[in-house]
Amino acid sequence: MKKVTKIGENKKVNYNGRKLRAAAYCRVSTDSNEQAESLKAQKEHYESYIKSRDDWKFAGLYYDEGITGTKKEKRPQLRKMMADCKAGKIDFIVTKSISRFSRNTADCLELTRKLLTLNIPVYFEKENIKNR
Repeated sequence: MKKVTKIGENKKVNYNGRKLRAAAYCRVSTDSNEQAESLKAQKEHYESYIKSRDDWKFAGLYYDEGITGTKKEKRPQLRKMMADCKAGKIDFIVTKSISRFSRNTADCLELTRKLLTLNIPVYFEKENIKNR
């Protein structure tokens, strides 16, 4: 017989009618002109996207430019965003794709799990995945 693992229900967070504080994370791995344009487009898109939602409050834009996504330790804005999450300044994160968030599977899992313990979901737009 196959072993079945039951996944527990996620805790629902009640924001008591206040707007969800949403932030975006953007990253490009080189500082070429093409990548600079991509970063600019990401930043404009997510700021506009968050501000267009009546149920969200813009909580910030975090971006690392010209930095590989394989090591979270070398990404100062990612670390700042995580610190702001721990400080209770952010309720929700949006990002372009899993690969923009992290190219290292272990780091990606560690970060998203840490955020889930803080009741902060991440939405990966390209994959249309929200981890809660």
